[in-house]
Amino acid sequence: MKLYHGTNANIESIDLSCSRLGKDFGIGFYLTDDFHVAMRQAQRKFTNYGTGKPKVYAYYFDEHYLENQELKGLRVLRFEGYTEQWAKFILENRRNRKRKQIHSYDIVIGPIADDTVGYQIRRVEEGIINLQQFLEEIKYHTITMQYMFATELSLTYLRKL
Repeated sequence: MKLYHGTNANIESIDLSCSRLGKDFGIGFYLTDDFHVAMRQAQRKFTNYGTGKPKVYAYYFDEHYLENQELKGLRVLRFEGYTEQWAKFILENRRNRKRKQIHSYDIVIGPIADDTVGYQIRRVEEGIINLQQFLEEIKYHTITMQYMFATELSLTYLRKL
């Protein structure tokens, strides 16, 4: 499968230490299978930081590794949609302000918490709504998947195109 990473920086090699804190699935390298989502992310980063230029990098990942993860030694967590477990996982990771991962997965796959979903997550964090109300608010939201590679092991399965 082809995955995309949108950025405003030049990427010669992936450096996990450059990952920001408080991201959906923790510290890692984030990609999507939707080129347009990656391009919007690249433009957002360019606008926010005012440096570089928007660009999208493409990577190849053999999704058969996900089916045979035990064979490859990969620990993979996959969320198929907006679920209570997904929401709790996002909340825990967004609250983590340390460079130490709060989970032991190599790869995490699940819906992107975009601006609309992120707004609802902030409402949960502020106690305005509970998790059930959150899930009700976003149940008709279009799901775009993100793939987060959290370890050096997982990065060995990505090939830059």
